[in-house]
Amino acid sequence: MQTFCKKISKLIFVCVLIFCAAQKPSAQNKSNYFKDALKENREKFYKKIVSGINKNLSLPFTTENEDQLSSAFYSIGLVKYKSAFVDNKIDTAVKTILYRSIDYQKALVNLINSDYPKKYEANIFALFKNTTDAKLMAMAANYILPTATPLQLKTMQLQTTSQLAQSNDNAILYELNEQLKNHNKNIVTPSIKTFFTKNYLPGQVLVFSFQRKDRNYPGLVIVRDTTGNFIKNEESNYFSVGQLARSASNMPGYITNGNTPQGFFKMNGFDTSNSFFIGPTTNIQLSMPHEYHPFVVDNKLIDTTWSLQQYKDLLPTNFKNYHPIYGTFYAGKAGRTEIIAHGTTIDTSFYTNQSYAPYTPSAGCLCTKEIWNNKTGLLQTSDQLLLTQAIKKAGGPYGYLIVVELDDKKRAVTLSDIIAFLE
Repeated sequence: MQTFCKKISKLIFVCVLIFCAAQKPSAQNKSNYFKDALKENREKFYKKIVSGINKNLSLPFTTENEDQLSSAFYSIGLVKYKSAFVDNKIDTAVKTILYRSIDYQKALVNLINSDYPKKYEANIFALFKNTTDAKLMAMAANYILPTATPLQLKTMQLQTTSQLAQSNDNAILYELNEQLKNHNKNIVTPSIKTFFTKNYLPGQVLVFSFQRKDRNYPGLVIVRDTTGNFIKNEESNYFSVGQLARSASNMPGYITNGNTPQGFFKMNGFDTSNSFFIGPTTNIQLSMPHEYHPFVVDNKLIDTTWSLQQYKDLLPTNFKNYHPIYGTFYAGKAGRTEIIAHGTTIDTSFYTNQSYAPYTPSAGCLCTKEIWNNKTGLLQTSDQLLLTQAIKKAGGPYGYLIVVELDDKKRAVTLSDIIAFLE
């Protein structure tokens, strides 16, 4: 199971429960009550988190205190806590980042990528040049890329290709190399019309999650049944609900705990979670290539080994040579696991000022909107419940969920973006 840090303190253990990487299957729970949604409990939790942040950041920045400091970084990212004291301590942490362990470095880069963009470009460029850890290289590169100079971009390309030559089967280095080669190139998504034809993957339940390239804006999910028809609601309108595919770190999908990768997920049924931050609403279990066998829904095919061609065969013709849609293939090869589609019991007030509010980020899962009443603790609004009902109506949670980025518009995906293809 993927976690943020192998050595975690009690506080960070509480915090990482937010992420679906900590999700564990449990018996079906139909409860619509969550006691920690009550106002007094929300306030108590927030105070505890902030107290822990300030306490841990007050420690000396030494090797012995890395676990506690990493815990503070994750907690800050969770609740979006800012203060002059915190900002000053993050400055100190970044200045000394070269002398810390890899796990600590990753924890800090995750935080600043989401909460302190562009501010520490020079420090993180130095980190990129001084590390040989593939994942840390990719994380550092993604922090630098938005403001990278031509010289920086060339340096990152040369170091990545050099590392890839020594480890030519490393999926993270391969994806980073592709990302650097195509930086600032306008790669247009092929027409999604081919996904809407009735003869596309006939007999399969399909769930489509259409997203923006900028994951700071929520996407939209629709459901197709086994006969090729898209599910409608009681008012005879096409069913759709919003879905956020952004992680807390906002790293790309091939990096563990990054955004939900594009491409195919196999649906493996419904379940519920024990996670304090996912909540009791039914979730959709998913798997990527390399993670689960068999992945291809075909009784005649037993895919105990994986090839790129097997994945390519699932795609419409106009997408077969579109590299971004192979995201789940390479994410699975890189070792990502346990991405699911779930609701949320996270306090939405943490993200009031974010463009994706009232959705809550995760560690790369697909998260729908859920609102819990802070006076009664009862579930007030649940798009996750509506989604699972639509999937049941379509034939059940066994088929494919497909994530596709439409474009780079700076707004949420709405039904108007795809209605022409539905009709």
